[in-house]
Amino acid sequence: MKYDVLVIGGGTAGCACAYMAGKLGLKTLLVEKNSYLGGTMTSSLVTPAMKTVTSESNNEFYNNLVKNLHAIGGQVTYSDDNKGWFNPELLKIVLDDMMNYAKVDVILDSVIEDAKIEDKKIKSVQIGSDLLSVYIETNNIIDATGDANFSQKINCEFINKKDELQPNNLRFIMCGIDINKFTDWIMDFDKDRDVTTSAVIDGQTHMSTAYTWDTDKKWALRPFFEDAVKKKILKYKDTSYFQVFTIPGMPGSLAFNTPRIVFEKEINPLDHIKRSKALQQGRQSILRISNFCKTYLLGFENAYISSIANTLGVRVSRRIKGKYIYTIDDLRSGKTFENSCLESNYPVDIHSNKQNNSVLEKQVQNYSLPIEALMSADYDNLYVIGRCLSADFQAQAALRIIPSCFSMGEGIARYIAKSENLINS
Repeated sequence: MKYDVLVIGGGTAGCACAYMAGKLGLKTLLVEKNSYLGGTMTSSLVTPAMKTVTSESNNEFYNNLVKNLHAIGGQVTYSDDNKGWFNPELLKIVLDDMMNYAKVDVILDSVIEDAKIEDKKIKSVQIGSDLLSVYIETNNIIDATGDANFSQKINCEFINKKDELQPNNLRFIMCGIDINKFTDWIMDFDKDRDVTTSAVIDGQTHMSTAYTWDTDKKWALRPFFEDAVKKKILKYKDTSYFQVFTIPGMPGSLAFNTPRIVFEKEINPLDHIKRSKALQQGRQSILRISNFCKTYLLGFENAYISSIANTLGVRVSRRIKGKYIYTIDDLRSGKTFENSCLESNYPVDIHSNKQNNSVLEKQVQNYSLPIEALMSADYDNLYVIGRCLSADFQAQAALRIIPSCFSMGEGIARYIAKSENLINS
């Protein structure tokens, strides 16, 4: 079998790339290691997507995803005009439908085992699973694995340094919450509308609130967290980061962007032993946090843990060396490029395992990303998209969000289609 485009990894960037490639007439195959698509959005329960500038640059996939999710009750646009509030379970179904619509062939529960390379070009790859082992020929290959696993397998050069890491998290969902009771209470208790907000959308109450252990802000929930530590309901490290969001189509539920997995030293998520310890520590922390909520927060009297993410939320791991290495100076200056694949204004967002050491650097002007930062420097037909793009540590910390990864995937699909003379621009 031969394909115009082979996408490895059916996560955020990979789904966008495969969908647009198929829709633009390229024969496309998507290979995913899990039994479902969505990557961190589904397996790591990363919802909602962070808000960035509204742009027409490579947003067709995102707009269609929102439309399809909304049609089955799995999406809302929040009061800050963030259309990225979605239901992670319904997302699995919608992504299947979108791949079918775009005529993308999908192989789940499979990984790439081998590759045949000639003259700096990948000619074919071997796909393997319990039931399948076959070589696939391809003209263009997209590494959308998040950790650049395929690129590592074929000995690409990377630019990541050992100390350029961020803490991981392990998200979870609680159900059985009286959302209206909790919302009324927290909105009255916390007057800071930069932290705690709510809105009724499509007949469902939606809300968000947060707390961190950093002392540069007066957090309304601080007395509760401090008391819980004194009473040993929580460990101090459990208080490092706390954030909750309602979920479209799941009344009585909250998605937790917590716990942040805090070790004395940042761990490399590519280290399987340390990653295993992080997962175990995260699940213990989830139990303590759920007990905290039931003890201190109104509306949680009958609440329970309904879902724990299958995978860690990883913010950074490997970063490929591309034909262009995008830098923090490019981002801060708003440098423009002839072949731009996205526009954003999301800030540099670096989490830390130390108190008062995280960075959220507001971006004054919009910035763009060149397509060359998604092209491998080692192979002529390999593209690397998502959080493993070719960017320095600080710039990657702004570009790793879901909408930007969508645009990376769509931008590469359009670039390849243009190269194949299937579209004019």
